[in-house]
Amino acid sequence: MNAKGRVRKNRRTKHLVLQLRAGEVALIDHRDLDGPAAEMLAECRPAAVLNAQPSMTGEYPNRGPAVLAAAGIPLYDLETRDLFERVDNGTAVTIEDGRVLAGGEELGRCARLDAGRIEALTHAAEARTKQLLLDFAENTLEFIRTQPEIVLPSAPLPETKTPIWGRHVVIVARGPGSHGDLETIRAYIQDVRPVLIGVDGGADILAAAGFRPDLIVGDLDSAGELVLRSGAEVLVHAYADGRSPGARRAEQLGLTYRTLTAPGTSEDAALALAFEKGAELIVMVGSHTNLPDFLEKGRHGMASTFLTRLKVGDRLVDAKGVRMLYQGSVRVRHLAYLVGAALLAACGVLVVSPFVRGVLQMAGIQVILAMRDAWRALFG
Repeated sequence: MNAKGRVRKNRRTKHLVLQLRAGEVALIDHRDLDGPAAEMLAECRPAAVLNAQPSMTGEYPNRGPAVLAAAGIPLYDLETRDLFERVDNGTAVTIEDGRVLAGGEELGRCARLDAGRIEALTHAAEARTKQLLLDFAENTLEFIRTQPEIVLPSAPLPETKTPIWGRHVVIVARGPGSHGDLETIRAYIQDVRPVLIGVDGGADILAAAGFRPDLIVGDLDSAGELVLRSGAEVLVHAYADGRSPGARRAEQLGLTYRTLTAPGTSEDAALALAFEKGAELIVMVGSHTNLPDFLEKGRHGMASTFLTRLKVGDRLVDAKGVRMLYQGSVRVRHLAYLVGAALLAACGVLVVSPFVRGVLQMAGIQVILAMRDAWRALFG
């Protein structure tokens, strides 16, 4: 299968998807392409994806290549690794018979990950599950030893203008099925009016669904400028070592922001914020809920996420659970529609009934006669 288009490249996949247009060739540098990143790429509808890193190493069963295959987007691993530096954005390329061509000249070689190759690598990775679980347990214990604050009372949290205590909170991250899961709880959001928190690119997902986030938490690297200027409170995530990557972008955009210091990922920080601020219920959209999801975050990320969920406990519900349990409420407009439909049906009966038509005609005649008599009495 051949593919062609103009190159759009970025070493950070979540930055690339903000620039990538349909029909272009995405050039990425993403080892073990994860499911959420692949979903973002698939939404952009590129002609093909070229990866300067192995898309599947077999170290764990990552879902990214399968996501692209299901979307019908060809994925190629570059065998000529330095091609990333040698090709510029906007260069028209053709991928043909394992070669990357530009103007008839071969720039490098690549190998396609077809369905058979993806399946074989997935089976090989699944065979390592036992060792992965042991690594996960060891990493989690190490994380508790080095950063106990993730399960103990945390550092003072920044004040927020949006009240959270006693309210429901919906946290949206850019993750597996986030667009669809958000849509399935639309009625819940409209009825309950929870606090809406977007984690980086999750803020754009909220905006695309017609919701304005109350708070935006994270590094701000994958949140669009439009949603950052929407009026939401911005909390820049600062890590335990003092790093705060989002502060620079917030200052460049002239945003008013506060700093949220918390260990782990930005998703973990948003969860901790809602929990510590006294949320009654926390609904997660696009979060990581199983072992493959945790593994795709990397060993350090999955430990912090697991421990944060352990801390939050029974206040946390996945959006899929809300969809199955929440039936919604009857609204005034629904009753108005019902009454209107009943009146319309009644009018239809009146119009088609001969007896009713006769009564209406007689009543009309009587009204006309009464008006005539009144006219004569007044004006002779």
